[in-house]
Amino acid sequence: MATILLVTLYEYSPLFYIAVVSLCFVVTAAIVLGWFGFDVPVFLLSHEDSESTVSTPEKLMVQETNPFSLALGSGSACVSDGVSLKPCCLEPCVLSCFWGCEVGALQEALRTHQQNLRLTSPQHFLEALHHHFHYHQTFYIRSEDEKECHTCIPADQRIPDFGPLPRKHYPLVAVLTLAETEARYLYNIVANVIVIHVPDGKYNLSARILFQYLLTSQGYMHELKPLFMSAEGSGQLAGEQMEGSPDRRESDWSEETGRNCVVCQNAAVNRVLLPCRHACVCDSCMLHFQHCPICRAFVLESFALRPTLQI
Repeated sequence: MATILLVTLYEYSPLFYIAVVSLCFVVTAAIVLGWFGFDVPVFLLSHEDSESTVSTPEKLMVQETNPFSLALGSGSACVSDGVSLKPCCLEPCVLSCFWGCEVGALQEALRTHQQNLRLTSPQHFLEALHHHFHYHQTFYIRSEDEKECHTCIPADQRIPDFGPLPRKHYPLVAVLTLAETEARYLYNIVANVIVIHVPDGKYNLSARILFQYLLTSQGYMHELKPLFMSAEGSGQLAGEQMEGSPDRRESDWSEETGRNCVVCQNAAVNRVLLPCRHACVCDSCMLHFQHCPICRAFVLESFALRPTLQI
């Protein structure tokens, strides 16, 4: 019967025959791909398929207390005048500033921490960097201090810039370590390494934090990355909401940011999508998406900002 129908269509119009066969092939291929879990365009999905729940892998997360936090302070920043830093620590800490630190020296120091020597004090970092930097400055930070620390290269050093791109030196590397030996046994995170860009005469990009690394007492290194939220509901920049800040309480995440799910506009945001790191949906709406509602990137994993109560 199907053969007779195809022959009749071909005799009626070869072009129409080719169009029908091509359409059948595309629909059949989409059904097969969707059956095996491949991504299928939305217009090829039936209404029942689009309403079904999607199982996104849950990324296992470990909650850690980060005793360190550092942000850029107020005022302008440049190599000639220096930069203000605003640390915030749960315990007394030491802020070590390394101006003009060699890229290779820092990478080697971080590898050293992962291999044998634990970088838990300012002296450990001095030894690991082998003095491959232009200038070093240290500040003692009390746990209750909220004042800014201004660091700059002395004028007699005569360092106007750090050369053309690509550079072999980071403008500024700030390191936070616990000042008291006893406190190092209370936290798994023992150091925070922050790479900061400071504008100069040859590269005037505004001052900003480039990378942040957390070093643990077991010799692990984790890169601290920001979470991105929708721009509605608050004037705060999404990139400034840094996961792991010591002054952020887990219970008032939604109250501080004023963010609701971008899909249902009702429940609080509680899901971070990976790898795009958009925090934009609630637990219920997460079940209905394979793509991020913000950037449309495919969602490989997700994790919860707060534990979900099982009823």
